Parts: sequence; structure tokens; C-alpha cells
Amino acid sequence: MQFFYFHLMPWPHLPADFDQREPSAWVTLSNRHYDPALGHHLYNEYLDEMEYAEALGFDGLAVNEHHQNAYGTMPSPNLMAAALVRRTQRAKIAILGNALPLHEHPLRVAEEVAMLDVLSGGRVISGFVRGIGCEYFSLGVNPTYSRERFYEAHDLIVRAWSEPGPFCFEGKHYRFRYVNVWPRPLQQPHPPIWLPSQGSTETIRWGAEHRYPFVSVFNSYTNTKRWIEEYHEAAARCGYTAPPEQIGFAAPMYVAESDARAEAEAEPHFLWLFRRGLKIPPNYLLPPGYISEESLRKFLAAGVRLPGELSYRELIEHGYVLVGSPATVAARLAAVQQELGVGIFLYSGRTGDMPKELAWKSMEFFAREVIPRLRAHGAGIRGNASPGGAGSVSPAKRM
Repeated sequence: MQFFYFHLMPWPHLPADFDQREPSAWVTLSNRHYDPALGHHLYNEYLDEMEYAEALGFDGLAVNEHHQNAYGTMPSPNLMAAALVRRTQRAKIAILGNALPLHEHPLRVAEEVAMLDVLSGGRVISGFVRGIGCEYFSLGVNPTYSRERFYEAHDLIVRAWSEPGPFCFEGKHYRFRYVNVWPRPLQQPHPPIWLPSQGSTETIRWGAEHRYPFVSVFNSYTNTKRWIEEYHEAAARCGYTAPPEQIGFAAPMYVAESDARAEAEAEPHFLWLFRRGLKIPPNYLLPPGYISEESLRKFLAAGVRLPGELSYRELIEHGYVLVGSPATVAARLAAVQQELGVGIFLYSGRTGDMPKELAWKSMEFFAREVIPRLRAHGAGIRGNASPGGAGSVSPAKRM
């Protein structure tokens, strides 16, 4: 079982009239709202926080890539990973992930991740993503070719890491006369590759075929369960059973002294996350050509609702967020582990406009009281959290 501290590095200082004046925190929100002096302070505070997470015992630290938005101010996750490499000694550094279709030169990704792997002594995990629909507006990339570019860039990068160069690569979207990456990554044949996802059918099948860990990110419990079951079915068709270390679960979490206090303290900040940070018009989120008909039909059949449409109580009940005392959160995660076979947990703590004091308090509770419960008791905790035990309702109801 692995525990990662996952940071979005949000911009919390949105204008007071944001809800009335702005259609989204993405793409069109003017950068006049960004103060570089405050940004300097925030970046360093966020890095301090992740360094502290390692000291508290988290197994890894996770960063991601988003462009032109207030939700997460990391257009280059590799830069943040480089800063973390020099600030930490033990923790894995998970880049979740480089948005491959957005890169005109995937060899830059191959080179930078290889550099990070060597510099860190082999601590890098390389996540690959397509990027959400908004990114294609921000960077002027045709979403119709998103998946083609993703597959082709992946193939090029993996070959560049694992195959001696120089060699020639001739694809539909990328062509290189000389592929000869220096330095080569320390982890051979290449750093671990993870697939953070919102659950598209193609990503799930492709990930299972490659035996890449699938990480469900910020989904409801019901849909997380559906997507992970779909991944297990795809793995079975490939002739194997996906182990826990191949299944990941990422969610905003908040831990405090009691359930009531945790829910009260987290409420405004989790609502900021889903109603402001993730305020995205459908045409930004799903531009024409971005999603396949098969995946769209699946999402419609599942009755997927945008979390920003839900009340705070619904966010908790549907499992978009985990909030409570150490005992409550540990039991909920144990139930997730038991029912879904999850072996990778990504704790997203500093979300939205949450102040440092609350974020650090929750992180300390999680590291000192939740992680040890799960590590030490394992099957015992899972038994108590399963239906018929102390909490005889399903994880979805408890969450």
C-alpha cells in the first residue's frame, strides 16, 4: 500500500465577484487576476508543504499539468518535480502527468523525465495523460487527434528510454531522424508509467493492456467503482489479475479532531474547489472530437453529474471528498481498498482556497493517525469497514 501527497498548487485569490462575472476559472479567466509576488510566496509555501509531507512519512509526492487556469498553477510539472527532487531524499516523485498530445516535441518529455530520474536516484514515476478539454483551447491543439497523438508520443518516449539510439522514428504526427536520448533514465527499462484518468473506455483498456497502474482522479465512488471494475475486466481479457499496486484512488480529503469539525472546516474550501476551481462550461470540458462516442455513451448511461452541481452533503455522500476524524477516514479508505482492490492512495489536501493552517493540520492527522491504522491493521481494518461491521452501510453511503 502506497500513500502519496497530491498537490494541485491552486490560485486561491479569485475576485469576490468571480461567480457573477466569469464563465470559468479556465482558458478565459484573465491573468490580470494573478499577482506574481503572491505567486512567489505560494509556490514556495506549496513546496515546503510537500517537503513536510515526506518528513511525515508519505511514500510519494504527486504533481500534475494544467494550463491557463486558477485551479492548478503548474503548466510544467517537470519543473516542480525538479524542485522537489532537490528538496527531498526518499519520497517517490509522481508526475501525474505530462499531457502528451499537447507537446509538439515528445522527445523533450523523454529527456526531462530521464534527467529527473537520474537526478533523483531513480525516484520518478512518469504519469501520462491526454489533458482535459480546456487544455486544447489554451494551447491551440486539435482535440480530434488527441488520442492518436497520445499513443504515438507514448510509443516514441518508451522506445527512446529503453532502446539504444540513434534510431529513426516515423509516425503520423511525430517524425525524428535521430532519436538518441541523453541521459538515459536510471530505472530500466524505464521509469514506472501511471495513467491518471477520468474513466474513458479507451484509456482503461489501453492501460490494462500495458499493465500500467490506473488512477481514478476526483470521481464519485460509484463511478470510480465502475471504472476500476472495467479495468479489472480488461486485465482479465489480457490474461492476468490486476494487483492492488496497479489500482489507484485520488480524492480531496480532510481530517480533523471529529467528523463534525472536519466537515465544518473543509466545507468552504471543497465548495471552492468544485464550484470555482472546476467551474468549466461543457464546451470547454468536452470540445468536439475530444471524446469517443463509446466513452460518451458510457458517461451518459452512468448519469455522470458535474460535481459543481452538487451540494456539500452530496459531495460527501457520493464520495467525491473524504472528510472526517482519523477513524472515519481510515475506515472509509479501508473499505475502498477492500471493495476495489486499491493499493495506491493519493491524498489531495491543499485544495481550493484552504489556508495553510488547516491544510497542515489535516496532513498531520492523515500521516500520523490514518496511514498507520491502514498499514498496521490491514485486513482487520478492512473487516471492520466492510458491510455488516461497525459501519454497515456501503462505502458510497459513508462517503
